[in-house]
Amino acid sequence: MTRRILTLAALAAALAALVACSHTAAKKDKKADKPMPLVKISAQFQPVRVWSLSLGKAEPKLELGLAPAIDGNRVYGAGPHGQVVALDLATGRHVWEKQLKLALSGGPGAGNGLVLVCSSGGTVVALNAADGAERWRVELNSELLAAPVITPELAIVRTVDGKLYGLEAASGKTRWVTDQQVPRLTLRGTSRPVISGELVYSGFDNGRLMAVTLSGGTTAWDVAVGQPRGSSELQRLIDIDSPASIDGDDIFAVAFQGHAVRLARDTGREIWSHEISSYRGLAADSLGVYVSTAEGDVVRLDRASGAERWRQKALERRSLTAPALQGNRVVVADYQGVMHWLSMEDGSFLARSKGSSRISGAPQVAGDLVVVQTDKGAIEAWRAPVK
Repeated sequence: MTRRILTLAALAAALAALVACSHTAAKKDKKADKPMPLVKISAQFQPVRVWSLSLGKAEPKLELGLAPAIDGNRVYGAGPHGQVVALDLATGRHVWEKQLKLALSGGPGAGNGLVLVCSSGGTVVALNAADGAERWRVELNSELLAAPVITPELAIVRTVDGKLYGLEAASGKTRWVTDQQVPRLTLRGTSRPVISGELVYSGFDNGRLMAVTLSGGTTAWDVAVGQPRGSSELQRLIDIDSPASIDGDDIFAVAFQGHAVRLARDTGREIWSHEISSYRGLAADSLGVYVSTAEGDVVRLDRASGAERWRQKALERRSLTAPALQGNRVVVADYQGVMHWLSMEDGSFLARSKGSSRISGAPQVAGDLVVVQTDKGAIEAWRAPVK
């Protein structure tokens, strides 16, 4: 079966063409496909960049799954040309650096004494978190675009060919593998696995969210996050490229051209479903579910019912990252490297900062610090006061 993968740029062009075909000639001249210009805001505080480090620029338009990982008081980062670093979270000071002769495309994942990075050629490398020494490497024969997740026993790795691997953390040996069917047309990207209790959860390119057991990789439940609709392949494309969010006994997920859902974590029973499209993802807390939509809106859904509570439309078509939660604020970044702090209460703008270049990966939050990695390979830490 021939498979076609759409980058976000190709997706935008295809969708624009699809929309243009359905409009009159007069409407074609509208600048509806251009990013929304930034509106003036009355900032309530000023974020400050406290440190930054460059790890090297990727090839133009090559979308990778590289983003910082925070574990304890360290930040781990990876560059597209094989550089892996451990940095002090507070200061950005180098703890160690490792140069791998690989084109890195996913990760790092960090935890339980390991740092894992992945290559576009299908190699997974495990490094010692203390000093960067290589512990093992394995070949999985498929591109990797998502950070692994690590338990004391296993490293869970998702590949672009629809497979989810459970690798022994001590050796990299495959303990189990499970998979989902990959459609002919998909977005470029994969959903990072998440773990809670004895289950690991991952979204797939066919719009399904699956929970499997850590012990053996057997399927606990498997749920569709929306259903394909339309007559063309593009219209029927439904894909989960973002990690699920777990809060308490619930798990939340969102699909491109699908829905946002709240499910019972243990059984997959649907509690509510809300039609919305996102390829970047969502975040959840005790009161709300916050979604960066495919159109560039930031939306808060009610935690209990899934009803929409507010929608911030001033960032449309700015290619937003997934949202991160910092105190009582929602943080997103955009294609110009601008970071935006929004009120959880009503979605209003609270602050803004300008990074060095485009940011695609979700911001990572640790207390009053927000850490991001730009598409040009710079890791930046920004301080914003937390109430």
